[in-house]
Amino acid sequence: MATQSPQPMPIRCKAAVCRAAGEPLAVEEIVVDPPRAHEVRIKIVCTSLCHSDVTFWRMQDFPGVFPRIFGHEAFGVVESVGEQVEGFAAGDAVVPTFLGQCTECVDCGSERSNMCSKYRFAVRPGLPRGDGSRFRDSTGATLHHFLGVSSFSEYTVVDVTQVVRVDPAMPPPTASLLSCGATTGVGAAWKLAKVEPGSTVAVFGLGAVGLAVAEGARICGASKIIGVDLNPEKHELGKKFGVTHFINPQELGEKPVSQAIIEMTAGGADYCFECIGLASLMNDAFRSSREGWGKTIILGVEMHGAPLAIPSLEILHGKCVMGSLFGGVKPKQDIPILAEKYLNKELELDKFITHEVALKDINTAFELLLQGKSLRCTIWMDK
Repeated sequence: MATQSPQPMPIRCKAAVCRAAGEPLAVEEIVVDPPRAHEVRIKIVCTSLCHSDVTFWRMQDFPGVFPRIFGHEAFGVVESVGEQVEGFAAGDAVVPTFLGQCTECVDCGSERSNMCSKYRFAVRPGLPRGDGSRFRDSTGATLHHFLGVSSFSEYTVVDVTQVVRVDPAMPPPTASLLSCGATTGVGAAWKLAKVEPGSTVAVFGLGAVGLAVAEGARICGASKIIGVDLNPEKHELGKKFGVTHFINPQELGEKPVSQAIIEMTAGGADYCFECIGLASLMNDAFRSSREGWGKTIILGVEMHGAPLAIPSLEILHGKCVMGSLFGGVKPKQDIPILAEKYLNKELELDKFITHEVALKDINTAFELLLQGKSLRCTIWMDK
């Protein structure tokens, strides 16, 4: 007679908890409940800090809910699975993703969308199917989730729609990058814009996501990749990611950025990517795109809530604007492809990792990012 596997039990572990907006994170002992139906409990090996974590860490009003466990870019190993979970087992190498893919709804079944309509993306304090939190502090009080991932914890519980198996040959730090930043940028060029060989590209903002866009454009065979950034140090850095030309708007005098790009590309870039989150830059990107077929892809969330205003006449001349969430990538089908490209040395990810710290030093990762000194800082759980 077959023996049943023991039911998963609550786990005590350490997590970096944020108790108020903008306050340093405190490493505390917490309790992580077992996974329920359709859920997977993951032992996080390493995680990294993304600008989105910082944005919501600063946020005082809803959806800035506290106390909370941030983190959404990570690599881990499945520790246990809940009922009705198929395709995952203890020991699987996985990355969690903030964007789910149920594989059943009309959007998941279409190549035109990566936005699951059954479990819609939202910045909620819990998991996508509701049912409260899986985290408690030492007093039994609830700790809220972040983007359904909460990877600043040695163990976390994630809905099965937000877990992707990856080749165990992937080094943990680089696998972690596929969870968010690198995939978002590379995907925007590869999946969403579908940059063709020989085309011209302009990238506004050379942070981690912007550099990932450049890397994606390089892989797609773009002939000219123009990086636009106010930081002169990004000129040399950008070259490592495929940037062929660099513009610092402060060095142009009275000349608009759009005019400089139009001159460099003989009419405007085929693809322009805005990776900062400023309406004025979105407008610059749009004006820099070529009449007839120019595409402007918006990756940045407007940091002040300002609307985007663009000339309607230029729309009539064949330009278009596209929004991008997670670079148009369908997590369960496309992340394994990116992992394969990395292992085949087509996609370079290691150059994104500039620093590493232990969980106890997680606030150092915040300082490095806020000071503009790091692209991605790997946070190790066992060091």
